[in-house]
Amino acid sequence: MSSVDSVAVPSRGAALPPRRVGAKWLIGFILPLGLALAWETAVALKWADGRLLPTPSRVIGTLVGLARTGELTAHVLATLQRVALGFGFGVTAGTVLGAVSGYWTLARRLIDPMLQALRNIPSIAWVPMFILWFGIFETSKVILIAVGVFFPIYLSLSGAILGVDRKLVEVGRIFRFSHREMITRILLPATLPAYVISLRSGLGLGWMFVVAAEFMGAEEGLGFLLVDGQQTGRPAVILASITAFAVLGKITDWLLASVSARFLTWQDSFKAAE
Repeated sequence: MSSVDSVAVPSRGAALPPRRVGAKWLIGFILPLGLALAWETAVALKWADGRLLPTPSRVIGTLVGLARTGELTAHVLATLQRVALGFGFGVTAGTVLGAVSGYWTLARRLIDPMLQALRNIPSIAWVPMFILWFGIFETSKVILIAVGVFFPIYLSLSGAILGVDRKLVEVGRIFRFSHREMITRILLPATLPAYVISLRSGLGLGWMFVVAAEFMGAEEGLGFLLVDGQQTGRPAVILASITAFAVLGKITDWLLASVSARFLTWQDSFKAAE
């Protein structure tokens, strides 16, 4: 038996021991907890002033207080609804136009120049027009979020289709694949990894755009809570809303990545050294 044969290669589907999984999960908390503890200690020892930058204990106390009154739940649900609707519309439009632009040359030459120009417009520049067109209610907020989600998905999907290995497409043509077969059997599997990344990027932009959206006359939502804390001079409320944004963004990104991973089990991808 050769030395190569004697090396045991673990299967890709082998599950990690529960303790190892827990350790990998907990290691991500080391840096934020360390920074929080350092700032808490600095303020407690009078090395720093915690008035404008409240300690983590004050921020957590503010979140607990908002949760007890029910305000936090109302703000979180309002923001989640806006992000979910905007993400859904943005993903649908970005997927359709990205696929069309990547697959058909004529369509790409027709729509891509305009979309590339619109992509460079700052999000805040859309706010006055959306207020004029759709009012200050939910429609304008959802559309603004959808605009933020749309562009990374459109750009990544159209680019991924154009980057598919030409040899794979030629094989499909040799076997006389129809357009549907070409898409489902060649283009879809080849572009799926990049598409998943674009979904996560679009979701992140959706969370950023919802803040601008909730500046447009919102009466509830985490963005409204953030502005209210700024106008009333309560930095603890500002940091509490920022913390809520961070936690919700991380949870939704984790959920999307977990669901997407089920469709990418066939990948034999590089694993970084530990």
